[in-house]
Amino acid sequence: MFLKKVEGPRTVTTADGQVMTLADLPPVNTRRWVASRKTAVVRGVLYGLISQSDALKRYGLSEEEFQEWVSAVAQHGIEALKATNVQKYRQP
Repeated sequence: MFLKKVEGPRTVTTADGQVMTLADLPPVNTRRWVASRKTAVVRGVLYGLISQSDALKRYGLSEEEFQEWVSAVAQHGIEALKATNVQKYRQP
């Protein structure tokens, strides 16, 4: 069996015991950012699957946007990343 050489780990195990691979990340050409895709990117960075700089380049995100995702998940959970809940969880 041939394994492609990749930078960093091939898999990571999250706190809830799930195994995450690069295949679990959204496609590079993602245009529609739903909560589950945002969560996958945040988890990938937090657990060391990809670096933050790689994620920003890969998905064309700004550092501020990514940090908003991270803080929203940390403070309110995955529900805060849903577009319908932006007003509810927005900081004054």
